[in-house]
Amino acid sequence: MIAALLAAIAIAAPPTEVPLSGVDNLSRWAYVLERTAVREQPDSTAASVGTLRVVTPEGETNLVLAYAAARDANDRLWIRIPLSTLPNGQTGWVQRDALGDFHRVRTHLMIDRRRLRAVLLRDGNPVFSTGIGVGRPRWPTPAGEFYIRVRLEHFTNPFYGPVAFGTNARSPQLTDWPQGGIVGIHGTDTPQMLPGRVSHGCIRMRNAAIERLARLMPLGTPVSVT
Repeated sequence: MIAALLAAIAIAAPPTEVPLSGVDNLSRWAYVLERTAVREQPDSTAASVGTLRVVTPEGETNLVLAYAAARDANDRLWIRIPLSTLPNGQTGWVQRDALGDFHRVRTHLMIDRRRLRAVLLRDGNPVFSTGIGVGRPRWPTPAGEFYIRVRLEHFTNPFYGPVAFGTNARSPQLTDWPQGGIVGIHGTDTPQMLPGRVSHGCIRMRNAAIERLARLMPLGTPVSVT
């Protein structure tokens, strides 16, 4: 399938995009191999909109969701990716060589802040659902389209529960996450507060729920927060 997509790009007039994620419940992601500039357009002379780094703020290998691909006037392949900076929702282009092999996922995590509910879809069908905690009015959990960037299991603080996921979502307010500003999904040592609006922006689940989610949800899974 990926070979056919790349062949389609080769015959398209630049900068026509070919989608790599969001079609038929399929998404693609890749590890970042080298630090590189993120461009506004698929062109090495376009304005820089950020820097893509090899390591995340949590010290893990960085990965990015691949939204689309396009070739520039010199036939170089570029990938459009979501950024991990404020304001949320920005995207940019990096050269394909800066990324590793594509991995495929068919899961999608849906976060409903009004109903205080998280639902994991696989191939469009629900396979997991649980009540959640979201940000308080003063520190709201941001809405938007994000993805699972890291999985952490080495917290010594029971506040985060047995496992946590880091997303590329950012909050302009302080969040309950080690590096600040990053919106995470994690367990809790106060399950009696869930569901509710109880956090500084992160999404909390009961420990049994986050452990089950960890068995079902791979890295690179898209996350929709409504």
